[in-house]
Amino acid sequence: MGPVEFIVLAFPEEQLRVSAVAAVMGLRKSGNVRLIDGLVATKTAAGEVLAAEFDEFKELHGLLTGREAAPLIGPEDVREAADLLDRGSCALLVLVEHVWAEDAAIAVRAAGGRIAGSVRIPADRIPAERTPMERTPTGGTGAA
Repeated sequence: MGPVEFIVLAFPEEQLRVSAVAAVMGLRKSGNVRLIDGLVATKTAAGEVLAAEFDEFKELHGLLTGREAAPLIGPEDVREAADLLDRGSCALLVLVEHVWAEDAAIAVRAAGGRIAGSVRIPADRIPAERTPMERTPTGGTGAA
């Protein structure tokens, strides 16, 4: 199994945006990640936190089917995610496996190692001139 990540995709209203839902559905089709679990969390204008299964939304119905799905996102995860939301907003909470990294993860474990952690760096923290990494004429990176 590759690394697993819990991601909170927040939206400024209490309703999901169709384009975002389509993008999440595309994750499953791409094969780069495996969708393990997902919920929709809403923080109402009054501050009440609600959680709903994907199947309660026609746009998300059937997204978590088959043996790949597992109910792992719990009430504590929903509360933590809701702390990130403004009142009157909602979020898709998704648990994904990074399938693209599975071979590397297996090799690391076979060598007695483990994936000790990861850090998500927001795109706005990486200078535009460094993305994608510049290459020198010899094919190496510009880093010394």
